[in-house]
This record gives sequence, structure tokens and C-alpha cells, in this order.
Amino acid sequence: MKVARFSHGDSISFGIIDEEEHELVVLKADPLFAGFDPTGERVPLIEAKLLAPVIPRSKVIGIGRNYREHAAELGNETPTEPLLFLKPNTSVIGPGDAIVLPPQSERVEFEGELAVIIGSIARNVREEDAADVIFGYTVSNDVTARDLQRSDPQWTRAKGFDTFCPLGPIVDTEVDLEHGTIETSVNGELKQQGRLADMVHPIPKLVAYASAVFTLLPGDVILTGTPAGVGPLASGDTVEVRIEGLGTLSNPVR
Repeated sequence: MKVARFSHGDSISFGIIDEEEHELVVLKADPLFAGFDPTGERVPLIEAKLLAPVIPRSKVIGIGRNYREHAAELGNETPTEPLLFLKPNTSVIGPGDAIVLPPQSERVEFEGELAVIIGSIARNVREEDAADVIFGYTVSNDVTARDLQRSDPQWTRAKGFDTFCPLGPIVDTEVDLEHGTIETSVNGELKQQGRLADMVHPIPKLVAYASAVFTLLPGDVILTGTPAGVGPLASGDTVEVRIEGLGTLSNPVR
């Protein structure tokens, strides 16, 4: 099931995407908390503006160096355990929103990633039970001030600027990721191309590992790492991250 958060007129709503009719089946409330209860209203997709499909009430959890070739391209070893960091929920933006280059950094880079949306309170989850606490998946861009990441002893500033966590365009609750691919393009030029199956630490392990550190809450987001090919962004660029089955997340840069 494909779910979107969208604005139409003066209201913000959630809806199920009816791909055959190109419409949104409007839901009464956030399905993370209220289930899939329709209002009976439908909105043409062409009339809706898709927003970030979730605004985490708690946290965005990043996973560093989870593709071997990406770790190598930055001169790092592949971690034997998932490498966790946090991004504030104020870094989240949606499709079409601008990534704003901060004056503190001279090199901001894209990192196209798969994002996992947590659907229920989760603590000390076993890997074999991880699917039970996942609501769905979306596309993300773990925007990073690379120079600050290298200069600071930890990554909060480099990863945490406002607009540094684009999410969208939709959440899919049932997408098949086994053969999924991820691509990032800048101004139409392909920069990253990878397979989701190439993650060093797979999604069930990431959920289990993170939930052993802190309680995961509904709406929390786990960014699962980026493949090789990261590179700089400049004002005027348009960066697009595409994941098979989840669509394309596009953001201008200014």
C-alpha cells in the first residue's frame, strides 16, 4: 500500500494512492496512529502537493558506512557493527523543498538512501521480529556537510542542518526490496547506483541494533546508508534519488 502526506487547499491530510485512478483516498488521520480509515473523499493526484510523508516526533537515526564501496571511497573501514548517528527532526523536508546550503560549510554532499519508517513502540527487538515494527519505506537523502564531518569529532553539526533530511515522495508498506536498486542524479547526470541487497548490515539487524540502544517510537526514521558515488551540491542544482518501487525524491539546492 502506498501512502502519502499531502496538502490540498488549506489542509494537510494523509491518503492512500489509487494508482489506477491517479487519486488519493483521503484518510481520517495519520495512519501511523489511527489506521487506514477513509473519509470517503478523493483528491486527484495532480491537484495535491506531496509533503514529507512523516515528520518524526522523536528522531531520525542514521547508519554510517553501510555500503563497503562508500566506506572505501572516503578512506574508511567498514564497521563491524552498525555505526549510528542522529539527525534532528527539524532537518526533514519533503519533495520539491529546497536543500539550503549553510554558510558554515564549503562542501555539502548528497547521499541517496532507503529510509525505514517505524510503526510501533519498539525496544530490544529481535532481528526475526523487525518486520513487525516497520510501518513502511520511503526515499531519503542524508545531506552532509562533508568538510564539517571531517573537522568535527562527531557528526551532529555536519548531518543536522535544517533541510538536510529530504524524505518522500510516499511511504510503501509492502514494497519488495530484495531486488531493489537505488540511484542518485544531479541535474540529470547519474552519480550513484547501487543495490539495496549490498548493505553490510541488513534492515532487520539495523532495527534490532538501534532498538537495543534507545526505544523506537512510531514515526521514527532509520536511514540505512548510501552506496558509493557521493559528491558535492551547488546552488542551482537539482538532486534526485530514485528507489525502484518507491519513486523519485527531487529537491532543488539553493
